[in-house]
Amino acid sequence: MKGLRFLLLWFCFLFGRGVAGQELFNDSHFHLTNYIQEGTKIETFLHDIMGDKVHRVALFGIPLQQTWSYANSADYAPTYYLQSDAPLYYYSFTDAFIAMQYLSLDEEDRERFDPMITGFNPADMYAADHIERVLKTFPGVFSGIGEFTIHKEFVSSKVAGEVASLINPALDRILDFCAETGLLVILHSDIDIPFQKPDQDPVFMIQMKELISRHPETTIIWAHTGLGRVVHPNVSRISSVNRVPSAFHIEMIRRAVESGDYPNLYFDISWDEVAKYVVRNEESILETASLLNEFPDRFLFGTDEVAPSSQEGYMKVFNMYEPLWEKLTPETRHMVTKGNYERLFDRANEKVRAWEKSQGY
Repeated sequence: MKGLRFLLLWFCFLFGRGVAGQELFNDSHFHLTNYIQEGTKIETFLHDIMGDKVHRVALFGIPLQQTWSYANSADYAPTYYLQSDAPLYYYSFTDAFIAMQYLSLDEEDRERFDPMITGFNPADMYAADHIERVLKTFPGVFSGIGEFTIHKEFVSSKVAGEVASLINPALDRILDFCAETGLLVILHSDIDIPFQKPDQDPVFMIQMKELISRHPETTIIWAHTGLGRVVHPNVSRISSVNRVPSAFHIEMIRRAVESGDYPNLYFDISWDEVAKYVVRNEESILETASLLNEFPDRFLFGTDEVAPSSQEGYMKVFNMYEPLWEKLTPETRHMVTKGNYERLFDRANEKVRAWEKSQGY
């Protein structure tokens, strides 16, 4: 009887809570809070939303706060940057909030999160000092920086103060510090300006490549592969590189990876806006699958969900990608959804903890 009872309990554990190690993915891109710094309680997110579906999550807030300008929207309180013409401003307290949320968990639960620093202005030469200050204030917590934004459609122009750019020395100073400490970088920069003419090359592509080349010791994840709502892959674009029609975006990524010039560059395929491009038709699915199968160690899956209220909503992006998952080899799917995350974040954690120790923390 005792043996039967044990088997029944074990059966309930396996099928009621999930089998350890069989989670669907690690999430390389997740915002616990939104544009007015409200969000999901971390215990709720861990137990009710991640549950047994997700093993580890890169945890960050949003570095920008949407202003509620009465002159602009009166009694309507905007919660998203598209809901108001009022400016956005950098909200540095987000780093302390994320750290305290993480530290409120017990040690076992903390192992499922990799917190990131985001509350800095990348156009400020003091930004690197802020990042160092956060590391020293919360030793043992943070794994990297980001997601932070340089060029983003409908956002960059709303940020109060100097506009960030890929050629600003303040950004170089940030990435130099990340190389020194081992901090992983998740950087959002659109590949192009919105509504670009189809015969024009992407405005920010060359600047981004030059930035990555200047910082070969800094591990950089290019968020969303440079795409956005209206900054899209133009399959009919004529590339000045070879002046022949091509699926330009896929070709751009392939050339960057296979060139060997950017071994420190990775891409995340987070956000439902990116997923819609990938799964829009059979051709786009096959093109993307071919790229990932060819270079499985350079891509990570992330949701880019913002303060989700349910597991169903949180899983939306992963489920959107199902036609892509079906076209990947088992090895590639594992690396994109789990393995690359573990490799990059584990390496970052080891380096950052060593740097903290060298500083006496």
